[in-house]
Amino acid sequence: MVLAERALILNATYEPLSIVSARRAMVLVLRSKAVTVASSHDVWKSIDQEFAVPSVVRLRNYVKVPYHRRVPLTRTAVFARDHHRCQYCRSPAESLDHVVPKSRGGGHTWENVVACCRRCNIRKGSRLPEQAGLKLTRTPVTPSYQGWLYAALSKSRDPQWGPYLNGSAS
Repeated sequence: MVLAERALILNATYEPLSIVSARRAMVLVLRSKAVTVASSHDVWKSIDQEFAVPSVVRLRNYVKVPYHRRVPLTRTAVFARDHHRCQYCRSPAESLDHVVPKSRGGGHTWENVVACCRRCNIRKGSRLPEQAGLKLTRTPVTPSYQGWLYAALSKSRDPQWGPYLNGSAS
């Protein structure tokens, strides 16, 4: 059994709620708290039964989410938001860059941090993009209310999740 597998948890209304281990998703299904919407190709076996490993599960009862989650500003989340591309030249990103350098009063905020390739990061240094002859391909923004997915998703995700994410973190 590989425990590194993950599953997308949907509310009863098919709204994404969380990403959990496949083991946790299996427990929800076995306790009749959720139903399997999509399964991976893996199978877990017990002595007398086989279980398809869930990839997407939907809760049977609606869960009210009382607040919008705040998205933590992490390297993984910024790379996911920026699609692992340098925000100056669109080549594969390798590092983070503060658009307004911290040495010039720039904060460590969603609106000031972008994914960047090494070449552009060295070229920019501690200058503003305009001073280094660089231009952002798009303005960095704080992720939407479902932006918590950025923090949970890595470079690759289960393709079966796509229809349920509504482009929130794709």
